[in-house]
Amino acid sequence: MDLSRLYHKAQSSGFYRFFLEQALRRFVPFNRSHHFKVEHISNQSLKIKAPYRKSNLNHLKGIHACAMATIAEISSGLLLIGTLDPKRFRIILKSLHLDYHYQAKSAAIARFEIDDDWLQDRVLEPLENSDRVFVDCTVNVFDQEENQVATAIARWQIKDWKAVKTKV
Repeated sequence: MDLSRLYHKAQSSGFYRFFLEQALRRFVPFNRSHHFKVEHISNQSLKIKAPYRKSNLNHLKGIHACAMATIAEISSGLLLIGTLDPKRFRIILKSLHLDYHYQAKSAAIARFEIDDDWLQDRVLEPLENSDRVFVDCTVNVFDQEENQVATAIARWQIKDWKAVKTKV
């Protein structure tokens, strides 16, 4: 089963949501020990949680900056993969910038949302006239008490596979 189909099935099934989490752990070994959890999934929004556990903590017993950066990357990239056809478009991270506002002393949750107009205006229409587009995805990261602990901007390059020139 491809990731896009799994994403859509996970929207209405706890089993497939669990299966998606397991797939993310298996195919991205770096994330395995962090036990990131899909808190919410739909066609327009995604929430990924970094639990408050030892593997996600820094030396001050807060959620590590890199764990917050990773859930910001996953939430934006996975929503783009779930919304766009990964067989037609290559989606690759160009850059990731985070501003940290407070220490997360509980689980951290990254939220990314888009709507059909955003997708049309920033991705689909520009790709009609260009072989690639760069989109900045603003991802907000909150702690369990709803304090915004970080703001991320993930810049993704989206390109039609027909325009990809790298050798396999």
